[in-house]
Amino acid sequence: IAVATCYDYPTALLQEAAGVDVIFAGGSVGTNVLGYSTSLQMTMEDMLHHCKAVRRGVKNALLLVDMPFMSYQVSASEAVRNAGRLVQEAGAEAVKIEGGIEVLDAIRAICRAGIPVMGHIGMMPQKFLAEGKFRVYGKTSAEHALLIDSAKAIEEAGAFAITLELVDFDTAGEISQTLSIPTIGIGSGSKCDGQV
Repeated sequence: IAVATCYDYPTALLQEAAGVDVIFAGGSVGTNVLGYSTSLQMTMEDMLHHCKAVRRGVKNALLLVDMPFMSYQVSASEAVRNAGRLVQEAGAEAVKIEGGIEVLDAIRAICRAGIPVMGHIGMMPQKFLAEGKFRVYGKTSAEHALLIDSAKAIEEAGAFAITLELVDFDTAGEISQTLSIPTIGIGSGSKCDGQV
């Protein structure tokens, strides 16, 4: 499964022509294009504008969009409202949410509303302030167990796939073998079902 991050219309056209499976309107547009110091500064308006531009170039690939920081953490109803805006106003076909057990209510509610959700565990850019650094997750037995439990819970909540970012190679492999939904790796090794 090939997932490519996309920030604009011309890049979306190129990714479509290349046959990319999932075109991902990622929140990293904030730091990589808009000049923000972190992705935490991305707003719903930023993401809507960005996703609309990408949508214009996407014809066949699945259009996945990041839900920005604080667009799903406050309440499940607010998560549904914001996911709905990304679908209705920007043409997204699925949303990605960062977090494990703590975001299950949002995942369930968005899925119940009929919007596909991709989970995201391991290194989470929206939690960078709390962590303060990039590192590989799942090397200790406690982290390994937490990631396995989180991945299972995200699948049970209704997610159609899960992103594993900077997850230990063996832990990512075990998650991929355990789940029935696809795993999409970002720096988590070749045992994932796809790569961003």
